[in-house]
Amino acid sequence: MTQIDLQGRLALVSGASRGIGRAMALELAKAGAHVIATARTTGGLEELDDAITEAGGSCTLVPLDLMSQDGIEKLAGIVSERWEKLDILVACAGALGVLTPAAQVKSKTWHEVIGVNLMAPARMIRAFEPLLLASDAGRAVFISSGAAASRRAFWGPYAASKAALDALVESWANEHVNNPDIRINTVYPGALRTQMRAKAFPGENPNDLPEPAALWPTIAELVGPDCKRHGEIVKFEG
Repeated sequence: MTQIDLQGRLALVSGASRGIGRAMALELAKAGAHVIATARTTGGLEELDDAITEAGGSCTLVPLDLMSQDGIEKLAGIVSERWEKLDILVACAGALGVLTPAAQVKSKTWHEVIGVNLMAPARMIRAFEPLLLASDAGRAVFISSGAAASRRAFWGPYAASKAALDALVESWANEHVNNPDIRINTVYPGALRTQMRAKAFPGENPNDLPEPAALWPTIAELVGPDCKRHGEIVKFEG
């Protein structure tokens, strides 16, 4: 795994109870960052805490439903009061929805997928931008998907939400193009061995896919204080 020193850095990871979020939270902790790990699943967060502690790292667990009315904003207030800054934001939480013809997608599915994949990141940008700007090297990474570009049949809500996320993050990055103290990027993780991937491709052999931790070298480059990349869509080639 890529070696990077994040001692003294504070990192927030959403969707940290499983998949990419769990793997990135663990790797950030191994690199020395104190990780604020958020997810809806308390049991998954507790298992992550055990893994981080075993690896010699430290974390703060925050059970959080990103769809709650003001949970993101309250968390930002807590981070501001306790740490006064945020060095790293890695937004991994995502919702696949239902793969079905666009004409058959129910409003509940649209609400969930757009809410988790677009509205939650938008609220995180609003809530955490001041804290990222308070860091000497604020870094924000959003996990998107190649579905935003491929737009394959039956993937309407997921593809639309990720395409909108890409546009949002690029626009936000352009607002800070002249600020060397913040770097904002999007990542397409490709096919990794996650529950969401298994749900989307049930006939696929998961053992043929890389573990989520394989994404770490790509993320490590983007969250380190020396990162120069900004406003990019970075594609992981596993």
